[in-house]
Parts: sequence; C-alpha cells; structure tokens
Amino acid sequence: MIIAIYVTLFFVILRFAVTLFNFLSNPKLPHIAHQYNALVSILVPARNEQDNILTLLQSIAGQDYPNYEVLILDDNSTDDTYRVCSDFVATNPRFRVIKGKKLSDDWLGKNFACHQLAKQARGEYFLFLDADEQVNRQLINSALHRMKLNKLALLSLFTNQTMLSPGEKAVVPLMHYILLNLLPLRLVYLLKTPSVAAASGQFMLFDAEVYRRHEWHKTVRNKVVEDVEIMRCVKAQKYNGEALLANGMISCRMYKSRHEAINGFGKNFLAAFNYSIPGFLLYITLLVGGPLIVIMALNFQLMFMMIGLIVLTRIMISLLAGQNALVNVLLHPVQMLNLAVIAFTSIQQYLTKTTVWKGRRI
Repeated sequence: MIIAIYVTLFFVILRFAVTLFNFLSNPKLPHIAHQYNALVSILVPARNEQDNILTLLQSIAGQDYPNYEVLILDDNSTDDTYRVCSDFVATNPRFRVIKGKKLSDDWLGKNFACHQLAKQARGEYFLFLDADEQVNRQLINSALHRMKLNKLALLSLFTNQTMLSPGEKAVVPLMHYILLNLLPLRLVYLLKTPSVAAASGQFMLFDAEVYRRHEWHKTVRNKVVEDVEIMRCVKAQKYNGEALLANGMISCRMYKSRHEAINGFGKNFLAAFNYSIPGFLLYITLLVGGPLIVIMALNFQLMFMMIGLIVLTRIMISLLAGQNALVNVLLHPVQMLNLAVIAFTSIQQYLTKTTVWKGRRI
C-alpha cells in the first residue's frame, strides 16, 4: 500500500510538472495579421457528414485568405453528403466535390481518402481538415506564417472542442487532458527525434512539395493513428514538424453524445500506446486507480496535496484548451470513470477485432 501511494504521488507530481511546462510555454498558434498569397489546397475527406459539412464549407468561404481551392472527397457515403456538397459547390466556384474510389483492402478509409485528395490538389500547401469543423478568418495566414518561420514540412493543430451536451462534457475534455499532462508539446518541434511526436488529423498543413515527394498518407496507409505516425515519419526524414494548440482559430464538435464519444476515443486510444496492453493498463491504473488508493489510505495531508495538484492541473489545461475550468474540475471524477470505460472498450475491441467506425471495420 505504501509503495502504491508513493508511486501514485510521483506520477501525479510528474504530470503536474508536464502540465506546468505546457502552461508556461503556452504552445498556441499566434494570431498573425500578415497577408500571404500562396495557393493553399484545402482538402476535406467526408464520409456520412451531411449534418456537419455545410458549417465547415461556409466558414471556409467566409475567411480572409485570397488564394485557395477546396476539394471535398465523398468517401462512399451512405447519406446525402454528396448532394449537400454538390449544392454548395454549384454556387462557389473555388470548391469542388469528387467521388472517392472503392476502399482498397490494404488501406484504412480516411488515409485512402486523403491520398486521393492530394493526387488532385494543385497548391503549394496542402491543408487537411475534418468535415465537422469551423475555421476562423485568421487561420490560414497565421498557419502559413508559422510554416515559413520554422521552415516546417508539417504543422498540426489541436482544435478547440465544442461541447453542447452533458455527455460530451463528461468525455471530450479527456483529449486535451491526456495530451497536455503527458507530453511537453513544445518538444515536438524542439527535439528532432521521431519518438517525440504528436499531431491531430483535424488540422494537418503540409509543404506540398515535400508531401508529393513522400506521399505521407500512403506511407501510413494502414495506421489507425495516422496523424501521429505521419509526424514521426516527417521527423524521421529530418524535416521539421510542429504541433500546437489552435488558440481559438479552428473549432470542432467531434461527438454529440457520451456514447458516440466513448466509441470514438475507444477506436484509437490503445493505438496511441502502440497497442501495448500492459503499458496501457499501467497508465490507466495510475491515472484512475492511483488516486483512489491515496484516498483510501486516509492520510489527509497526502490526500489534500494530491487533490490540489489535480485541481491545478485541470485548471491549467482547461485554460490552454479554451474550456470551462470549473466544469472540468467538478466533472473530473466522472471523466476518470469514462476514461476507464474507454480503456475497457478499446482493449475489448482490439482483442476481438470488432472496432468499427462509420460503418467500416478497422
């Protein structure tokens, strides 16, 4: 029991230190007013997104960047995604919608869709966005400035998350919580080793010349967490890659219920640990079960120290992510319970090979 308590406290202090580093280093994309003019190909893979994609397309059409093309690939949707996109494209000449090819056996769906889009894009930069997002007017200029400033082959942003239902608020904040107390985000750019990698497929901006040379989505064609794998590949080839927080310039409503969020996180959570079930279980045990051991020991001094560090961690991460700190502190026990459910779901689906997303088996 004593050993478990001290291991837990060490783990809490270590995660607090990582969070503090992220909070002080403030890894956000700065808002830049400078105007750029390079042709940017905005590439949107879409599968069964009839209820979401119009918001994204309207926000792109309303942004302040002058030179862009938008390619939308309907990835064999079973709803009205293609019709919704076609109606929008009819009155917006910079936009184009194409029908995706049938999925090949050795590819995962999104990776294949992104690969097809890149083949038809003409830009100096390729910007991959998800269909359920909304962009800010300053986004592209700010992102291009960062690409040029740090000579990047890849810039990835972790978007601000829109959460409307109680179920979303009890699950979705876990994404930023795990990211920002597990990895000092600035190190993705500062350390050139591929092992220090993070990225979000919700925003991936590539130097198109480098992308065409390496065809990054083809390289990771069968990877579930393709965004992180691409960042590793970029760094392995001695290019610069950077991952930052979106700083309010792009937002996304990933899921619309607790059930949807748990299934969504469950499909790739274990993959983020390279499918090491022992390592994954150790992390979850320390994160979720460790604090319970400290509380059960009834050592109030250690208990209050641990709770104080957790609360400060939640506040700092919430402020970085643009989320409500009070809500996240109050919902922390519920979010930890949901994290345990996600862990069980992820392992169960992996072992039984029953992971399904948008009607496709992964």
